[in-house]
Amino acid sequence: MVDITTTPCWFILHTYSGYESMVKENLERLIENNNLQDMIFDVKIPMEQTIEEKSNGKRKIVDRKLLPCYVFIKMIYSNQLWYWITNTRGVTGFVGPQGRPIPLSADEIRKMHLETVVVEKGEFAVGDRVEVVSGPLEGFSGVIIEINDVAQKTKINVDMFGRETDVDVEYSNIKKIAD
Repeated sequence: MVDITTTPCWFILHTYSGYESMVKENLERLIENNNLQDMIFDVKIPMEQTIEEKSNGKRKIVDRKLLPCYVFIKMIYSNQLWYWITNTRGVTGFVGPQGRPIPLSADEIRKMHLETVVVEKGEFAVGDRVEVVSGPLEGFSGVIIEINDVAQKTKINVDMFGRETDVDVEYSNIKKIAD
């Protein structure tokens, strides 16, 4: 078992409905004001892109909270941090027995896409045929038309709803199709 007092781990915070963004901002302010960058490493709200159809028939890609009322935090646990975080406006507590946090397993971290998978530069090239293997566009395939190694994203041209559409997709969500 991991020692949560010495090793950075991901934990889940429960928040009031609709307070996720405010909690994230308040925690980032707490980190900045108290110089906690060496104790709290990341705060994330799990989001996914979905395609919504409007009443006029137009489709639009929108960001949607994957788990409403939850915020993920990567930190080295201490009782002082527990106190500060649980007393942050909008936070109802840590997910765990009696409000004491339980770290996420490596498998849970992978499934929630909390850790960024860094892809080596040059793995993809403009003109490569790729398939989207995860995310809202899963199952679509297309051709890479633009690459951004810094952001770890590509722009691919896919056939969506009967027309060619350019979409931005993270490296970790695509795989090369063998020719």
